Amino acid sequence: MLGEDESVPPEPVDHAPRQAFPWAVLRQRWEDLTFLHWAVDPALVAPLLPVGTRPDTLHGVSYVGLIGFRMVGLGFGRGPGVPYFGTFWETNVRLYSVDDAGRRAVVFRSLDASRLVPVLVARATLRLPYLWSSMRLARDGDRRTYRCRRRWPGPAGATSRMVVRVGERIVEPTPLDHFLTARWGLHTRAYGRTLHLPNWHPSWPLHRCELLHLDDELVAAAGLPAPVGPPVSVLYSPGVAVRFGPPVAARPRATGPPRAQ
Repeated sequence: MLGEDESVPPEPVDHAPRQAFPWAVLRQRWEDLTFLHWAVDPALVAPLLPVGTRPDTLHGVSYVGLIGFRMVGLGFGRGPGVPYFGTFWETNVRLYSVDDAGRRAVVFRSLDASRLVPVLVARATLRLPYLWSSMRLARDGDRRTYRCRRRWPGPAGATSRMVVRVGERIVEPTPLDHFLTARWGLHTRAYGRTLHLPNWHPSWPLHRCELLHLDDELVAAAGLPAPVGPPVSVLYSPGVAVRFGPPVAARPRATGPPRAQ
């Protein structure tokens, strides 16, 4: 049974907040994003989240996301994008978290990327679960076909193929649209600490989207139940420019009864 929130953080904002960090560690652009989401019991995913965080929920429900996109122009600080290695395809499986400071974020269960060097760097620095995969995106009018086959590490050979048709621009996103996309940070566990890595980007330009085909093994490979039935949300965005700030330690959760947020 889907649970209720133990404590209620602030409602997700429906606009981009002010950038919360003075300088950017990383700059990049995310393009051609398709977001697929399924409802999941918060109790099921709670053990998969970093210490000091808990499942973020909307009306007692949390979500698992499968997102395919293109990373463009990854670069450091104010410098230019790294040639060749800074542009690649990515497919990630993610959950939704909130820490005791009320910071909403995502938690990645896997991030398949088509360049090996960024995979090695992300695994070594922030301990993010990046994996090297063969990946491509085919465009045909309003159709997008995302393909992924994992190379290293295992499970080698895990695949994903999703085909969508992009629809009209969303003028008034729903609360669920905001909940799933209005995220300006990630939580990860590295060096014995739970870290919050903030990011900033403009509000997403979102489009309704129709899922035409899905054959996915990545969600199950990430330690989650394979999705049953169609996703409850299918969205597309042409993309946004993104800045990442320096990571900060997530505040440990206090013991005792939940405090008001």
